[in-house]
This record gives sequence, structure tokens and C-alpha cells, in this order.
Amino acid sequence: MEQREDVVIVGAGVIGLASALALLESGRSVRVIDAGRVGGGSSHGNCGTITPSHAPPLAAPGVVLKALRWMLTPDAPLYVAPRFDPRLWSWLLRFAVRCNDRDWRSSARAKSAILNDSRQRLADWVRDYGLACEFAHSGEDYVFRDPREFEHFQDEVGFLRELGVRVDVVDGPTYERMEPALKPGVAGAIRFDGDAVLRPDRYVAELARVVRARGGTIVEQCAFAGAQTEGDRVRVRTAQGELQPRELVVALGAWSPQLADAIRAPALKGAIQPGKGYSITYSCPGMVPKRPLVLRERQVCVTAWGSGFRLGSTMEFSGYDDSLNPRRLAALERGATEYLHEPYGAEKHEQWFGWRPMSCDDVPIIGRVPGNERVVLATGHGMMGVSMSASTGQLVSDLISGRTSAIDPSPYALERFL
Repeated sequence: MEQREDVVIVGAGVIGLASALALLESGRSVRVIDAGRVGGGSSHGNCGTITPSHAPPLAAPGVVLKALRWMLTPDAPLYVAPRFDPRLWSWLLRFAVRCNDRDWRSSARAKSAILNDSRQRLADWVRDYGLACEFAHSGEDYVFRDPREFEHFQDEVGFLRELGVRVDVVDGPTYERMEPALKPGVAGAIRFDGDAVLRPDRYVAELARVVRARGGTIVEQCAFAGAQTEGDRVRVRTAQGELQPRELVVALGAWSPQLADAIRAPALKGAIQPGKGYSITYSCPGMVPKRPLVLRERQVCVTAWGSGFRLGSTMEFSGYDDSLNPRRLAALERGATEYLHEPYGAEKHEQWFGWRPMSCDDVPIIGRVPGNERVVLATGHGMMGVSMSASTGQLVSDLISGRTSAIDPSPYALERFL
């Protein structure tokens, strides 16, 4: 049976649902479809930090050499599984070309604009829609045990302040007195008071609740098969029949390259790779950090909510390998043990992995598909999907509604990869 909503959104993760909410608020009728379930992708198990502080992209000077050194270390924070994969190596080449100071700064400015806008917008959504997701204006700290790493990171502090990030540098002994959950031996910490935290699975569930309450439809177990623009409609083929909206929003995350041909956007195949991340969720230990932490030398994120305690992060480029690698999970616990008196709780609630949609410049892809103007992309958010969700939703809504956006949308257009 044909449906004729104004907009169909493919993908019921954090980006698709945030786009649905913003579109509903602009007066559009919306149907969200997903091949699985609401929030079944990379939104579910991340550490839930909302981080304007994370504007600097992964594509940074020196990262390529570091990654090459780590290729034979399967539990390294950044790991490229050695294999013959022409699409991966093409992506890595494009990534490597951007690992210079000029491109790093350009990408950081683009990320900063959407992160800063989304930080405030998300707080407004939590208040206005009553989102029960354990949101808190927590701040976040980067903690260092290596004095050289601590000193090296301080080179970025001035640039972060230019981007509007609130940054404080704290020496090791002072920080140890501030944060008793840490073992002795801290070289120093960088504190970001403007960051926040929420429980991401609950945030996504709450977005779905509000979308439905405002008249949106969400259809799970409804795989997208393809789309073709015909006049003022898009003929959308799904596992449950055909839809004919006026606009199609594709928020498929790491699966975007797999369906690039189905939406006539072949550039996506070279622009995005799945970056596998891991997390472990526990009961809360007796002593938890006062704020979310990033244990910098081990690249482990530590988050505590009233409902649980999570260790997460790592970046693994291994295609769509769907195994839960115990070595990667053990690296999270081992890293936390170096820093924390109580690195995890007594009960292990969940071990998880998810594929992040990593663009080769670490900037999201938001905008119309060139030559297929009724199809809008909202993907490529990397590790920042939750952090960028509210602003992305508003950008998508503004684009479809023909309104001027609060931030310049041009840095996020797919055309930069053509």
C-alpha cells in the first residue's frame, strides 16, 4: 500500500530520529524506516559525551605514521586490520592526504560549528521535550600520565580557544587532589567545562517517543531497497512495499557506502569507511570519576551515569567484520586499570561493538545528492553522531524547508568529494 508522507527517512538511529523531530516541528509529515530496530547501530553503545572539545579531526599530522606502527598491534587504540581491500586503501590514501595542518584546521572549524550549535540545541531539546536520558552539564577531562603527551597536547589549546571551546590546563598534583578516583602518577589534565553527557541508548529511545507523540511514524524491520525520483515525488522501494514521499533523507550511518548506488550517490563509496568501536557497560564501582574522562594515552573514554558505568572507544578499520573481539575489549579494561583505582564495576551488563561512519576528512556529509535533488544525505558523523545530532536534524529540516540555517551548510556537502 502506498504512503505519501512529505518525507521518508531511512535510518532510525540518532541522526535519522533527530532529523525526524526537527522536520515534524517544521510542519512536515514524516515516516522513518529501518532495516533493524530503533537505535540498533552505533548510537547505542557509545559513551554519550556531548563534546565541542572534540572538534579536531582524526586526520591529524602524524596520525598516518602512528597507524602504520600500530598495524601489527591488534589491541592498539587505532588499528587497521591488514587485508586486501581496494576501497579501504583508497579511503586511507584520501585520509592521509588530509593529515596536514591546513586541512586539519579546516576540518576542525567545520566540526566545531556543528558541535557548538548542537551542544546548545540538544540541551534545549532535553528541556523542551522532557527527554529522560540522564543529561548533565558535566564537562569532560582529558587525563595524561605521560608528561610528553601532556605537553604536546597543549599546543592545541590556543586553537581550541579560538573555536570557542572552554579549556583549562591543570597540573598533575592539583588534578589528583580534584579527582580521587585516579591513581597517583597523573602528569596533568585538560578540562573542558562546556561539554556534557547523556545516556545515548535512552536519548535515542526518547527521540523515538517524541517523534511518535508528534505524529511521526517509525517502521522497524523495513529494509530500504532503492529510490528513484519521478517528478515531484521519490519512489522508495522497501521490504514492506513502496513509498512516495516528496523528499527522502538517507541517514544510514556506516551502511551508507553499501547503498550508495541505490540513491545515485557513488561518491559515498570512497568517502566513508566503517570504523569499529567497542564499549563495556558495568554496574557502577564504588569510586567513580566526577566527570567523564578520556584516558589519553590509551584513548579510553570513561562515563558514569546513575544507571551504569561505561568504558569505550578504540578505532578499528576491519570492514564490516561482525565479531566481538575480546582482545579489543580487554584493552579497554587494561587501559582503565592503569588510571583508575576502581576501573570497572562488579557486574558486566553489556559488551558491545558498533560501526561508526568515518568520512575521510572526519566531517559529516549533510546535503542534497548532486543530480538527485530530492534525496538528502545525513551521514558520515564518525564518533560524533550523538554530539552532532540536534544540529544535523535542524540542518536537514532547514534544507528541506528552504530556510536559512544557523550555521553555514556548505562544508558538509557531498560535492567536496567529487
